[in-house]
Amino acid sequence: MFSDSSVMAGRNLLTIRRVPTLLVSATVQPFMFVFLFAYVFGATLGGASYREFLMAGIFTQTVVFNSAFTTVGLAQDLQSGIVDRLRTLPMWSLAVVLGRTLSDLLVSIVSVAVMALCGLVIGWRIRGSALDALIALGLILLLAFAMSWVGAFSGLMAPNVEVAQSVGFVWMFPMTFLSSAFISAQSLPGPLKTIAEWNPITAVATASRQLLGNAAPADFPQATGWVADNAVLYSVLTCAAILVVFVPLSLWRYRSVASH
Repeated sequence: MFSDSSVMAGRNLLTIRRVPTLLVSATVQPFMFVFLFAYVFGATLGGASYREFLMAGIFTQTVVFNSAFTTVGLAQDLQSGIVDRLRTLPMWSLAVVLGRTLSDLLVSIVSVAVMALCGLVIGWRIRGSALDALIALGLILLLAFAMSWVGAFSGLMAPNVEVAQSVGFVWMFPMTFLSSAFISAQSLPGPLKTIAEWNPITAVATASRQLLGNAAPADFPQATGWVADNAVLYSVLTCAAILVVFVPLSLWRYRSVASH
């Protein structure tokens, strides 16, 4: 089972090796976001202190956006007929989906590494302990893995690659920006504040900031409530909930489309 999944993950990574331009959005895009938000918006939102606050949000946003790799990759495999060919082989039938999510998790690790280097250039520092930093990285990658299953389900539901390329952003953009990835959720009005406070992206960004020791700018409204006080626990719970829902849905959908 796991050997089949690792073979499929290796196959996906080999594709990136042969077509390295596929990594552009996973490396150049984080670089652009870091400098765009740090200097274009950061100058009016707190300068150096905002740049430290920003990095956890950028880490979180990028791994969520990377779920688009899973969406498009599976849709492309379905459209090109590769899935039909793989079904004729003596392998675990669900290795295609798990292999895709695992390979895209490795892509997210590369993205986080690129962003960390960019952050160091603009003055961001890890001010917590090494253990806390590792826990923060673990939470970010757990979110990446969970969101890749949302991407997998979206890709398997999409009728073609063109639709898959756009369907992911329908939920990724509002989910990412309606959070505390770049601002304090406390500054949002009415129900938007409540949605942002309970958003999994807010939880992971908040937990990462706490673990990395990156405080918000002095003039930012301080996060309050159960989620802010239990950000690490809530991050784990929400990621687990996403996996509990979308892993079975993705596997059900894969069996459905592969049987036709």
